[in-house]
Amino acid sequence: MPANLITLKDPRSAAADAYRTLRTNLMFSNLDQTLTTLGVTAPAEDNNKGVAAANLAVTFAQGGKPTILVDADLRRPTLHSLWGVDNARGLTTMLLEGGAMQNPPLVNTEVEGLRLLPSGTLPANPVDVLASAKMDQVIQRLMELAEVLIFDMPPVLVAADALVLGQKLGGVMMVVQANQTRRDHTSRAKAQLERVHINVVGAVMLDAPANRPSSQYR
Repeated sequence: MPANLITLKDPRSAAADAYRTLRTNLMFSNLDQTLTTLGVTAPAEDNNKGVAAANLAVTFAQGGKPTILVDADLRRPTLHSLWGVDNARGLTTMLLEGGAMQNPPLVNTEVEGLRLLPSGTLPANPVDVLASAKMDQVIQRLMELAEVLIFDMPPVLVAADALVLGQKLGGVMMVVQANQTRRDHTSRAKAQLERVHINVVGAVMLDAPANRPSSQYR
């Protein structure tokens, strides 16, 4: 069991309950259109966004929504390490190999209804890869296999990856770290996302003070 996944390690904790609340808030964030594709990013630092994306994916699967967690951070992928799986094949494999589009290299997890798509071999030009029409085909193919797709993306201010991929998704959520993430970085990241008409659905705060849940949607 991944040690950082509080939703599995301690499902009755306040933090795990906060992730379930976050899932519910996301599901009802737009009653006119169900949120089925979500990107998880951070302002300028990593801020454990991969851990947040994984915990959120667990809650969706446990809530009865078949879910695929995609490592779309093609610069510093972490989800394969988090889950303890090989990273040789994954998202970039689907983009490069025709057969992989029909038979995606998904990895089953210990959570029923949750599968992982690692990043695969890292490309030299991540922005071009994520902006390509082939990426649209990958998203469409994965949506045939699950009800919810959650993408772990690079931080907004580090590269344009989150901006180009975010435009293909139903919404994007930012992960901030209490007493660590700079307010100006958060404001700049939010402004950049909104400038290209990305639907910023909210933020999750990690390591919040003890008198508040360690995960917070706002």
